[in-house]
Amino acid sequence: MMHWTVLLAVEEAAKEGGLFDIDATLPLMAVQFLILVAVLNAIFYKPLTKSIEERADYIRTTQISAKERLVKSQNLAEEYQQKLGETRRESQAVIAAAQADAKKIASEKVADAQKEAQAAREKASSEIEQQKQEAMRSLEQEVDNLSRQILEKLLGTALVK
Repeated sequence: MMHWTVLLAVEEAAKEGGLFDIDATLPLMAVQFLILVAVLNAIFYKPLTKSIEERADYIRTTQISAKERLVKSQNLAEEYQQKLGETRRESQAVIAAAQADAKKIASEKVADAQKEAQAAREKASSEIEQQKQEAMRSLEQEVDNLSRQILEKLLGTALVK
């Protein structure tokens, strides 16, 4: 009996319209839904998608410029490293040349000093030799004078001439 009552209730409900009644409310609900979609699209979705797209464009351009700056900075760093290496090599070459020049100048100065010392020795040697010759001459004269005096004393002045 219970089944019959349920079936009767379903039959009664089917006579009144059922699950979907196609009357004026369905198109009205569809029009309301379309108006709601249009209003939400105009008021909410378009500005939101516009701001999202602007933000995405900003992020894209910022990333692109950041990548370009990174590439530029890496290129500059490589260029500076190359210039630094060249500068170091040049400075080492300049230092080596300066050291070579200093050694050359020092050896020239030593050679000049040795020449001056040699010249001073030769001059001193010649002066000593000259003084020796003068001393020998004066000694010879003294010896001659003394020998003459000895002869004069021994032999007399008349025989010594």
